[in-house]
Amino acid sequence: MVMWVFGYGSLIWKAGFHYDDRLVGFIKGYRRVFYQGSTDHRGTPEYPGRTVTLEPAEGEVCWGVAYKVSRKEDQQIAITYLEVREKQYDKKAYLDFFTEPKASTPAISEVMVYIASPDKKLNRNYLGPASLEEIAKQIFHAEGPSGPNRDYLFQLEKALLQIGCEDKHVMDLANEVRRFLLEKDPTFS
Repeated sequence: MVMWVFGYGSLIWKAGFHYDDRLVGFIKGYRRVFYQGSTDHRGTPEYPGRTVTLEPAEGEVCWGVAYKVSRKEDQQIAITYLEVREKQYDKKAYLDFFTEPKASTPAISEVMVYIASPDKKLNRNYLGPASLEEIAKQIFHAEGPSGPNRDYLFQLEKALLQIGCEDKHVMDLANEVRRFLLEKDPTFS
């Protein structure tokens, strides 16, 4: 049986596991939001960074990529890897994945998606909504073992643009962080 994994954050540009195919597409009924705290990759327990999770949003779609993993050995390696990488995401969902905006039938059913839920009992790193400026400031200042939080934001923006997706939330945050960088260092561009 084939396994499909949907990436809507850093998985878009860095899968980290062997896959047989990669499709650009979207899931329905969710939107990408910078509401998940990162204390192990893009921040620390003392100063968490922010990474994306999904929140239910009727009528919206979230673009990303789906990875096909066919061989049983590759599936086991991918799951083991993802369980460590996505350990701060407390929920796994199996959703329909679409490649055509007007399609009513999914290209793939049961695509595995890691989601960080807003339930603080299950997900102690959930940060939740805040103003654009507040989220941008946190991203601007946070840094963890995987590097500055703003690099995650800028890489996500670039990866989304490369697949043809202009995500307003991501782009607005990236522009706000760039504004902070310009204020700090006017030679930054």
